[in-house]
Amino acid sequence: MTAESQQKRVVVVGAGWAGLGATYHLAKQGYDVTLLEAGPYPGGLVAGWKTAAGRSVEAGIHGFWYPYRNIFALINELGINPFTTWTRSAQYSPAGLEVESPIFQDLPRLPTPLGTFLYTKFQRLPLIDRLSALPLLYAVVDFDNSPDAWRRYDFVTARELFKDFGVSARLYKEAFEPMLLVGLFAPGEQCSAAATLGMLYFFILAHQADFDVVWCRGTVGEKIFNPWVNCIEKTGAKVLSQKRVTDVIVDSNNRATGVVCGNEVFEADAVIFAVGITGMKKIVANSSSLQNREEFRNLNNLGAIDVLATRLWFDRKIDIPRPSNACFGFDATTGWTFFDLNAIHDEYKNEPGTVIEADFYHANQFLNLTDEEIVLIVQRYLTTCIPAFREAKVIDRSVIRLANAVTHFAPGSYRYMLPATTSFTNVFMSGDWIVTPHGSWSQEKAYVTGLAAANSVISYLGAGQPAKILPVEADEPHIQAARSLNQTVRQLSKSILPDFWLP
Repeated sequence: MTAESQQKRVVVVGAGWAGLGATYHLAKQGYDVTLLEAGPYPGGLVAGWKTAAGRSVEAGIHGFWYPYRNIFALINELGINPFTTWTRSAQYSPAGLEVESPIFQDLPRLPTPLGTFLYTKFQRLPLIDRLSALPLLYAVVDFDNSPDAWRRYDFVTARELFKDFGVSARLYKEAFEPMLLVGLFAPGEQCSAAATLGMLYFFILAHQADFDVVWCRGTVGEKIFNPWVNCIEKTGAKVLSQKRVTDVIVDSNNRATGVVCGNEVFEADAVIFAVGITGMKKIVANSSSLQNREEFRNLNNLGAIDVLATRLWFDRKIDIPRPSNACFGFDATTGWTFFDLNAIHDEYKNEPGTVIEADFYHANQFLNLTDEEIVLIVQRYLTTCIPAFREAKVIDRSVIRLANAVTHFAPGSYRYMLPATTSFTNVFMSGDWIVTPHGSWSQEKAYVTGLAAANSVISYLGAGQPAKILPVEADEPHIQAARSLNQTVRQLSKSILPDFWLP
């Protein structure tokens, strides 16, 4: 901690993974940090709260995957133990059980992607269909998360990508599109091929163990964010909820000097935005200083996806083979997941009945239904997967509608996503929709970009030590060799072939 950093004021907007990460590191470096959260609790969309009956709920269940190296390092630093052991997952369709996944790290490690291919247990999908994915490996090699790779693939839909590389219709319908519906939260014709390749590689294809996942043993708000916020406040940072940002004050030198929340002004030497795309668009809509910049006006070209999070308490114990389950084929453009909270959450270990979390993504058609109608649909879908739910009675419920809640990585959206730096010299961006070379996704990406924004502040203000950001695990040697060869061929072809208009 230095005298210089103590004199510098930083305002962080948004108290999710990105904002808390930036705040925590800057506060440890001695900065005067104020974290502003529009909602009633820190945590953004993963903040938990209590129902009227005192039961814990949250806005959907979030897994913590094997490649989340930076989040796991944070958990160790905080000295908390919020996670289950590694769990197995299953996948259902209206026809029944489709796929079971092992704990991949417990099996002999094979070169990527052989482990994923050989160890995943498909119940119905023929081998010939699975083999049709082999030509897609070229796209996986060609997409290296560079800006050029994003531009090459971002204007193509995921559906076009899989079709062009010869993936069978059945493999697409029963394997790849279900991954998109619960990974990018939209059907393939609405997803960028670039985002698809990035997501699939990070979570499934880069290394055999990448698909292994643990779950929080309660709400993320209670198990992780509450102790984390306590640590942040002990460093001297201020965490203020129900502070909705409406403008940024900018001086004649192109610097932000303060953040406006209604009638309040929080003075700042640097500002970090750490909100989702929907929240950022609302801020821009109210801010003349941000609307004056094309990069912020262009955010209106980005979109978000509706989520429905339900939690049902049943009157009896029901045997659920796997704690986490993804489902497809129930609605043409909607994916959903269900979780056995008796197996995952500490507070339901000894519950006399069964507690299920069922979350729906791209859930546009459900949001206007009544709670009663939604509960009937959820129970019918659960019964299709596990028939014992037919006789069970719902004795309590929670239905949370989350309009425009998660980022939509639509085709062509990359050009409108913001990098970490902006046209303001001291305004920095973070979040799971920010352009980053790190290669991570989802919560890990949000946290990493928060640390990167903190490092940008440290570089700009000239005080403190930068946060150590752990890189994603290096590509295996055969992937590195293939990418190096592919890059050489690309450079050679550029030198001897015309510059076609398509990227």
